Amino acid sequence: MPYVYSFDHRHRRPPMEMKDLLGGKGANLAEMTSVLELPVPAGFTITTATCREYLMSGWPDGLDAEIDKAVGRLEKAMGRQLGDPTDPLLVSVRSGAKFSMPGMMDTVLNLGLNDRSVKGLARATSDERFAYDSYRRFISMYGRIVLGLDAEVFDKALEQAKHDGGVLTDAELPAAALKTLCDDYKQVVKDQTRKAFPQQPMKQLRGAVESVFSSWNGARAIAYRVRERISHDLGTAVNVQAMVFGNRDDNSGTGVGFTRNAATGENVPYGDFLVNAQGEDVVAGIRNTQDLDDLEARFPDIHAELVDIFTRLERHYRDMCDTEFTIEQGKLWMLQTRVGKRTGAAALKMAVDMTKGTGRGKQRWKITRNEALLRVTADNIDSVLHPRFSAQGSPIATGLAASPGAAVGHVYFTANDAQAAAERGEDVILVRSETSPDDVHGMMASKGILTSRGGLVSHAAVVARGWGTPAVVGADAVVIKGKQFTAGGLIVAEGDQISIDGTSGAVMLGALETMAAEPPAEFDVILGWADTVRKGKLGVRANADTGEDASVARSKGAEGIGLCRTEHMFLAPDRLPVVREMILANTPDEETAALERLRGVQQQDFEAVLEAMDGLPVTVRLLDPPLHEFLPSVEELRLKEATVGLGDTDRAMLAAAESWSEHNPMIGTRGVRLAVVKPGLYAMQARALLDAAAALRKRGKHPIVEIMIPLTVTREELALARSWVQTEVDAALKGMRNKPEIAIGTMIETPRAALRADEIAEEADFFSFGTNDLTQMAFGFSRDDVESRMMPAYLAQGLLKRNPFETIDQSGVGELVYIGAERGRKVKKSLKLGVCGEHGGDPESIALFYDAGLDYVSCSPFRVPIARLAAAQAIIGARGDSHATK
Repeated sequence: MPYVYSFDHRHRRPPMEMKDLLGGKGANLAEMTSVLELPVPAGFTITTATCREYLMSGWPDGLDAEIDKAVGRLEKAMGRQLGDPTDPLLVSVRSGAKFSMPGMMDTVLNLGLNDRSVKGLARATSDERFAYDSYRRFISMYGRIVLGLDAEVFDKALEQAKHDGGVLTDAELPAAALKTLCDDYKQVVKDQTRKAFPQQPMKQLRGAVESVFSSWNGARAIAYRVRERISHDLGTAVNVQAMVFGNRDDNSGTGVGFTRNAATGENVPYGDFLVNAQGEDVVAGIRNTQDLDDLEARFPDIHAELVDIFTRLERHYRDMCDTEFTIEQGKLWMLQTRVGKRTGAAALKMAVDMTKGTGRGKQRWKITRNEALLRVTADNIDSVLHPRFSAQGSPIATGLAASPGAAVGHVYFTANDAQAAAERGEDVILVRSETSPDDVHGMMASKGILTSRGGLVSHAAVVARGWGTPAVVGADAVVIKGKQFTAGGLIVAEGDQISIDGTSGAVMLGALETMAAEPPAEFDVILGWADTVRKGKLGVRANADTGEDASVARSKGAEGIGLCRTEHMFLAPDRLPVVREMILANTPDEETAALERLRGVQQQDFEAVLEAMDGLPVTVRLLDPPLHEFLPSVEELRLKEATVGLGDTDRAMLAAAESWSEHNPMIGTRGVRLAVVKPGLYAMQARALLDAAAALRKRGKHPIVEIMIPLTVTREELALARSWVQTEVDAALKGMRNKPEIAIGTMIETPRAALRADEIAEEADFFSFGTNDLTQMAFGFSRDDVESRMMPAYLAQGLLKRNPFETIDQSGVGELVYIGAERGRKVKKSLKLGVCGEHGGDPESIALFYDAGLDYVSCSPFRVPIARLAAAQAIIGARGDSHATK
């Protein structure tokens, strides 16, 4: 297979379907060139397979020859030669992975300039200033990206040049000053590397290609992939493309455009552009941008051509696209397109709107409801559930509303400081003049982002929107100096609290009160479509332990409770003393009396949950944690003994805490094992639950009760525990004519239980896979320890493709779920199967659970809408019928 493909290569299938090989950018450039025949500067793509080979074993044999041929074709197409001293061809070298990773990898522009070709460019364009401005940009960019020099050494030289010239911006520097600056930059390179700046264009090109390949494993790229769950094995393509110049003159410019509004979803194109600028000037936020209305006023014909291209792109890709474009001396060039990132509200609106049709006559197109469901992501749903301010404060500054939602936090001015503060437990607002890819770790740690410069497609805006992080950009009134900023006549220092509104663009001093968001109308439309797809195939329940939580879950669309943890009820301040009485009981009578008091309060708790879920199933897990969790720690009591002394009760609790203390409590005396030691405990809980159900039935309610026995690993364990519960069930239902069905099942949370599911199923009405503990025991990981210490290193080095506590794959824990489900159903076809770990709210895991034949997933109440959508997407994906018409 070739290493290199020209943009105009005729592939056997549409290039847009070849992102695995060509990368997203390369595939779309080829699509625009060879299929849509748009005005795209010529170029070629070095494949992702080449990158993988390079990262594994170095520069591939034969790659130089293929690049030489591709450069020759490019030179022929453009009528110029790379490095020509009379009229040089210049190229850009850009990354392009299968999945968009904006700003995470390296780009080199103006490649091909050297001490001779810069003079040829000056003569060919009759613009010496333009030529040397392009050269100094290239030296700086190549020095930073390829040679690994600190940007500060170039910035210092530029600041000195502006100072010497008495100007404020680099755009005001004359040709002579730029020529001197080029010499200064080359001297910086020589001083730092002990080598002269490379003058051979092909040597420059190889260095740039290697740099882009290597940037795939750069820290910021790895951090982004971990965040976005992108595989580390894919590699990036490299796109080499003839340069066109938006900084030639005032009849030139560059911009970024969206075929629809990516913030609101409105079917109106929008974007940012700058006159006499290069592409990085727009996305870096170095200058405040103009919008497409300004473009129409200045370049009406080009605006009309651009809007027509937007229409063609949307019709072709059947989705909203974002683009990069350049105007060179009055001619429009399209540099890139891709399906555009969007806010959650915009994603919902676009998905619904596109099912209604766009365009007229033969140009009309629309998508199906199933396609619309696949267009919306979990993050889209989550973002419209972000909090907002209860009341709007008085802004001290206003910027562009780049990413919606309300955020409150302490101000920090560097990514490192933001990350450190977040690790201390502070809520953080990262405040920067503009962000760059090097700030990603600080942005990830922040509740909100505020920049003083930049537009709606700046780095800060694009990244924040993709992550659902509230952001305000281009707030001109914010003037940053050191570790403070001024705005509205006020000084805000590091550590002070501010509130930002990413929906309105307002910045307020202090911490404003927030309230829950109100999702747009399309939210319910999309979830309604999702529920139609799910009906009878995959249910969605919630994990809830109180009546209040159960009510919230029901309002979010939960179809029952998949896990009600009774131990959370025991930890309530008015319950805990009674639990301790039971633990400290010295005689059977004392223990029985304590259990009876617990039964009364447990019944109240169960009534609240069952009433909130009236008519829907509620799975109640009997007590799971070891008893020492309900006592003060041994260390705490020993300290008290040494300082102020212990009373009789404290001494009794110390003795009990030491008696029940275990070296490894997660696999100690907990769950059904605890009930074997204290058999009256589960009987009491079952009686309280059944009494609660009976009380509700007397009030005309319809409670549906399922009783879960935790941590069983043998058939005999479950049979014994079931006998205790069944005794209480039989007593409670004695004499009733229409006896309700009360299911008794267990949680599969150990590898042994999954492997012996066929035996355990003989005594169970249902299984619920407890994937949190199943993951810990399958991997031998302690979640509380490894997630903060070990996991980041394992993910960054590719030792694990996913954090197994967030996503289950088909190996390991996923395989155990498959085995447990298959073996359980083989013995008992009526066996109901569910999952109640946190993976029940993870879209990728939900797809696996559906494939494994589970009946429902259960997750936190606030993840229920996400699970509803993800379940529908899993069903559509399994059927492969996204184009089916509803």
